[in-house]
Amino acid sequence: ASAAAAPSTRPPRARVLVFSCGQEKDAVQLMLPLLAVPWEAVVLCPMDSVRPSRHAAPSAALLVDRFFEREAEAARASGDALATALNLPVVWDFRSADIEMGGEGAPLASFYHHACARWIGAQGPVAFLNMGGVGNLTWVDPRIARPEAEGALLSFDTGPANAPVNDLVWARRGLAYDKDGELARLGEVETGALELFLDDPYFSRIPPKSLDRNAFSEMMSLVRELKDEDAAATLMGMAAAAVLRGMEHCPEPPEMLLVTGGGRKNPVLMEMLSVSLDCPVQPVEEVGLDGDMLEAQAFGYLAVRVSRGMPTSCPSTTGVKMSVGGGKVSRP
Repeated sequence: ASAAAAPSTRPPRARVLVFSCGQEKDAVQLMLPLLAVPWEAVVLCPMDSVRPSRHAAPSAALLVDRFFEREAEAARASGDALATALNLPVVWDFRSADIEMGGEGAPLASFYHHACARWIGAQGPVAFLNMGGVGNLTWVDPRIARPEAEGALLSFDTGPANAPVNDLVWARRGLAYDKDGELARLGEVETGALELFLDDPYFSRIPPKSLDRNAFSEMMSLVRELKDEDAAATLMGMAAAAVLRGMEHCPEPPEMLLVTGGGRKNPVLMEMLSVSLDCPVQPVEEVGLDGDMLEAQAFGYLAVRVSRGMPTSCPSTTGVKMSVGGGKVSRP
């Protein structure tokens, strides 16, 4: 849970608690110690570790639909219950309206990336790369004032990012993640496995497009016979190569790539990106943003847009048929 403030040195106009939790009873329990702060609203954001794509295999389509139905029911209970329990307005359910209109319900931070690009004073296109469990890219043209306007944004998931490496080191070494890429740095990328990975038709699909954390699960079979170091290096190389393929979809080369998410703290991944791309690659902190807070800030920003009846996604970010304002507000 994080307090979401605008990316500025000025004090925020409102104290907003951004919280991600699966069940409302757990959320209330976990929030109680935080209520000493006089929050003015709560934002219940979706858990991106479980966001199945509607482009799942046909045999899984019914399960995907049932997942979204259950997610909507849980969110409704969570939003209403939290508003009552906390005596605060709660903004929630950012995805349903987008999905109902044919969108993929993700990525959702794109409109905030547009705001950030304009805030830092970018004069030409820039790209934001969030390297969490899944990588997602937002290309922004800050010269266009409204994020929903044609040509202002393009967003999509690039492919797996940290999740496969995390799963590898947990399974083989009992570690939560490869700190500073220390294991991957000792290995070499297996080019045959990398080429097989890049043969996946996902990379040639025109965005917008999205994945869930467990997409490309077959990646692990491609490195099964490799030493730990080489397996880690190869999975990291796959994550970087997926970004490189994704950059080919940008309408215009960005002037810089700003990296957020845990991947920005992995020097091996950052080096792989830097040597592969033609633009500068740097963590978002280099332009005055906070990579640890950016996602929480994004949902705080989206919550304000929801409260004002403004769009939160558009065709170029989620594939939705037209600009739509997702999110609901529950009041005590």
